[in-house]
Amino acid sequence: MTALVGGLVALALGLIGLGMWFGDFLTLLKGAIPLILLLGGALAVYLGFEETKDKFFKKPETPAYEPPKMAEAEVEKYKAEVDRLKSEIEELKK
Repeated sequence: MTALVGGLVALALGLIGLGMWFGDFLTLLKGAIPLILLLGGALAVYLGFEETKDKFFKKPETPAYEPPKMAEAEVEKYKAEVDRLKSEIEELKK
């Protein structure tokens, strides 16, 4: 609730101040626009340079790891061994 009241007070004071010092606000805005354009342009040039550098000096990607393929007979052998071990465990529990 206090944030709402504080926000409303700040909004009202900001509107009053903007009305009273509108000329000064425009002067500040006139000075800030070239600076913002300069910084934005420098950022765009930097990002473009980095993108170009990445494109030309791109390292080849290593393929994702794939586990070795097992033959169906080998898979069935391991399944049978697991079933046998499960039955041994059940016998030991008794």
